This record gives sequence, structure tokens and C-alpha cells, in this order.
Amino acid sequence: MSDTLAGLLERAAGSDRGVRFLDRNERAEYLSYADLDERARDTGRGLRSLGVRAGDRVAIVLPTCPGFYDAFFGCGYIGAVPVPLYPPVRLGRLAEYHERTAGLLRGCRARLVLSDARTSRVLGRAVGAAAPDLGLVDVDHVRRRAAAESGRPDSSGSESVTRPPDTPALIQHSSGTTGTPRPVRLSQRAVLANLDAIRARILDAHPESDELRHAAVSWLPLYHDMGLIGCVLTALAHPVDLTLIPPEVFVARPAIWLRALSRYGGTVSGAPNFAYSYCAERIDDDDVEGLDLSRWRVALTGAEPVTSNALDRFARRFAAQGFRAEALTPVYGLAEAALAVTFSDLAAPYRAEGFDRRALTSDGVARAVSGGSSEGTDIELVSVGRPLDGVELRVVGEDGGTVADGVLGHVQVGGRSLFNGYDDEGDAPGASPGAWLDTGDTGFLYDDELFLYGRAKDVIILRGQKYAPQEIESALTDLPGVRQGCVAAVGVSDESSGEEQLVVLAERVRDAPPSADGERASAIRRRVTEATGLVPSRVVLLSPGALPRTSSGKIRRAEARRRYRDGELGPPDRIGALSLAVEMLRSKLALARMGDASPDGS
Repeated sequence: MSDTLAGLLERAAGSDRGVRFLDRNERAEYLSYADLDERARDTGRGLRSLGVRAGDRVAIVLPTCPGFYDAFFGCGYIGAVPVPLYPPVRLGRLAEYHERTAGLLRGCRARLVLSDARTSRVLGRAVGAAAPDLGLVDVDHVRRRAAAESGRPDSSGSESVTRPPDTPALIQHSSGTTGTPRPVRLSQRAVLANLDAIRARILDAHPESDELRHAAVSWLPLYHDMGLIGCVLTALAHPVDLTLIPPEVFVARPAIWLRALSRYGGTVSGAPNFAYSYCAERIDDDDVEGLDLSRWRVALTGAEPVTSNALDRFARRFAAQGFRAEALTPVYGLAEAALAVTFSDLAAPYRAEGFDRRALTSDGVARAVSGGSSEGTDIELVSVGRPLDGVELRVVGEDGGTVADGVLGHVQVGGRSLFNGYDDEGDAPGASPGAWLDTGDTGFLYDDELFLYGRAKDVIILRGQKYAPQEIESALTDLPGVRQGCVAAVGVSDESSGEEQLVVLAERVRDAPPSADGERASAIRRRVTEATGLVPSRVVLLSPGALPRTSSGKIRRAEARRRYRDGELGPPDRIGALSLAVEMLRSKLALARMGDASPDGS
């Protein structure tokens, strides 16, 4: 079992570390790794009694709780392949959830679904739609019955199944930002290689590595690669104490994340970009009184585009609590590479650079600009660092050839951590040794560091120039009346001219009256033009939660564009022809003062 994910738990069981599960009232349930190992072995025996065998796919639909460990490692101990899926959390969109989950269950060829009593009451419809004979079982019942019938497993692990390094360790789904999530099949070898690379970068390369062995804290979903591999498995591989917070609790009360870091001496924790801005905006002074964040040495940020605005706001907001800006560590990864591809320097402040917008969008050349440039003429991007050990990285052009440093192209990765196929393609092999995987992202290398520009399929082309939607969306950060991180910039073809036009879809804040949407649309136009030089053709204000999202909360822009075209996301804003003309005139005047014409030709 030593070279398997279950082997990580088996080894960690000999340590004095474990996992702390917090509830919404911040009450903690602590289980040592020895406790979790015992429970997982019981669960594995219970699954075997249900007919689950090595290689069978077992879907896990559970919240953040001890049962997730039972299910995931119970599968590992008998050689079954765990497939974590997201539980239903938005009861208002159950029809969409059932349809999507049924598709995921079919795609991964699930043999059984493990859940809990509460989730199962909602999940049945999706399971029935996936396959008539697909079983839905309560993991607590499986574990307890096996423990009662068989007694405790011995400590030798003799009931465990030995799995070759290239057999599947788990199936995790791609994000689905530009299409349907794909079931990514990862081998034992690939995941363990990525864990070794993460360990080497965080622990061995950091000047305070002894301190970093103390504790980790996470609210990230366990069905997501950053939460599962980056937190659960990484904590096991060291091993260190891990404090877990349900993601829905963080969203409702973000201060619980920082309080857990302070109370339990957390040194490593990570989150997507939005969470740092969310905390700076939503946490009151009373909630941080007495907090000590000085032990937080590595604040990872990944899973979505990183902006200096969000990171700087967070660092300034919590400096009084001892948080150090140099802890902020932008990273990059994807499901097909297990998790991590690049890390920025852990011992230095993160790097943000300004680049000439016209050179980048027109010529695809990253030309750095110094201070004093005009708004709308340059773009700031944040470095996500250099590749981890054993990870290869290159940027290629449209012809597939490697481009020079500083030239925009398609980001490709290779190395030991690559997946070995998509499960919806059966047992067809995935990346072979020496192969390159197109990540779907565009970016460039600059001083040997990776700067991402955007998803290739989401890029908006206006008058022959390419714009990343994140560049436009980030201009609306902190705009009153617009929900933070709930904006989608999409390119929509005009029916009469056939030319692509910029449409901005934005959710209004809760309780905001739709009667003021005209003013909000005008404010959005002004902000976008000031920041990028672009003039949106249409701005659509939506109710909270209207934009389609992935399981991890990222906006699905392609789906948002489709729904807009089909009339499912409301009509274009009705600020009137005169108001639009005034806004266009203001924009042109502003651009003229900058000494530059509008890049989109309007």
C-alpha cells in the first residue's frame, strides 16, 4: 500500500496528527489519522460486502465531514476508484443539478453512489436518471454495519488491495468553465508525483520550513482538486494537522476562516482570488478583534485568475492582525495535471507587471511598461511563477511550434503528473510519456515566469484584437450595486453585421431595485471604458445567482453566452438610445484625451 493514496493514510496513522472538522458554530470534532484509518478500513470491508471490487468507480457525494474520509479511503483500501462529486447546495436550482449530476455519473461509469442520509433525500432523482440499477448508499450505514459484523481490522493492513502505480487512484472532474466537465482519470503515480513536487516547493524550499509543518486550514470543497489534493492529501503526505471548514459556512461567515487560522496556528492555507476580496469586503472589524495571522506563511491563491487588486486589499485589510503580504502565493494548475503546475516564489512578494495593452492584444507581444502610463493603455497581470519539479511547461503558437519568451500563445504542460485518460472515453489511454497537454489557457513566459491571459475559448475578438474576459470583468471590482465576482464579459455575434460585440452580464446585489438598472448599466460602461478602452455594446443586469457556474463557483462564460443568445438571461439593458449615445460620446472623449483611438473601433 506504500505507493497508493490509501498508503498515505496508513502511514499517517502512525503519527500524532489528525483532522479537525468545524461546524457553522465553530464547534470542532477532532479525529486522529489513526481514527480515520480505522473508519476507512471498516468502510472498505462494507463496500466489499456490497459487491464493490477493485477498479469499480464509486461516486462520493458528501459535504465536508468525516464520512468523506471514510468513503474516499475506504475505496482506496479495496482498490475501488473514488469519484468525488459536489453535493446539492443550491436548492433553488435542483433541476439543473439533477441533470448535470446524472451526466457526471454516467460519464464516470459509477458502480455505486456513497452519500449521507440528508444528501440522499435530494440526490435520488439524479441517481435514478443516471442508471436505473445504480445504488445509492449511506456511507455511515456501510461503515457501522461492517464494524459491528466484522470487528476492528488488524493493524497489518492485510485486507488492503495492492494496486500497481499506473492504476487509477481517483477520478476528478475538470472545471467545466468552457464546456461539460470531463472525468479526469489520475493514476496513483501521477497524484503522488504531484504531492512530492508540492512538498518540495512548500516545505523544502521555504526558509521557515519547520514552522510550515505545524498546521493547515481549508474551507475549499473536497470534491475540488485544490481542496482534495492540495489540502487533504498534502496534509496526509507530510503529515500535518488539518482544520476543515464547510465551504457553505465560509460563504455565509468568511471570518470563520481567519479565526480558525488564528486559533489553531495555521501556517498554510489557500483560496481562489475571489475569497481574498470577499474577506476584505465582508468581514467586520468586530470579527477580527484579537486575531493573530502572523503564523500564516503561505497563502496560496489559484483556481481562477489572480488579480493584484484582490490580494492588495486583503493584505492591507488584515495587516493589523499580523498578516504579511509576502505570504500571498499565486499558483496555477488544472485537473489533468493532478493539481499544481506552477508556484510563485514563497520567500518573496508576489509579482505583478504592467504590459502594453495594444502590443499584447494586437501583436501578441508582452511589452512591459513602467509607471505613469495612462488608464486603458496598459494591462496588469500577476505572475503565477515557475513550474514545480517534474513538471514541464511551454507556450506554443497556432502552428504548434514553441514561441519565444514574451510572446502570447497556448500554454501546454507535460511531466509525471499528467492524467491517463478521460473516463467517459472508457479505458482509452491518456497522455503518454513525453506528451504535451494543451491546457486551454493562453499566456506567455516572461523572465521564466508564467503570466496567464485567459481561457482560449473565452477570448473575445473585437476588430481583430483579442481580449481576455477577466481583463474586462476585473474593471468592475467594487462597483456599487454589482455583486463581487458575479460578472461575465462575452463576445456575441451581431445578427446584422456578423461582427462580434462585447456584452457584459452582471448580477446586481441582493435587495437592489431593478428600477436603478439603467444607472448601473451606465456605471458599468464607464468603468469598463476607463479601464480597457472598450465600450460594451450591451449591459444586462441580472438577479443574484442568475449566471451559470461550475461546481466550484466559477462563471461558465460559454453557457452564459448561450443563455443570453437564447433569451434566458433577460433582455438587453434599456437605458435608451440617447443615454447610450451619451455614454459612447463620453467614452470617445476620454479616449481622445488619452491620445489613443478606441481599440474596438467604436
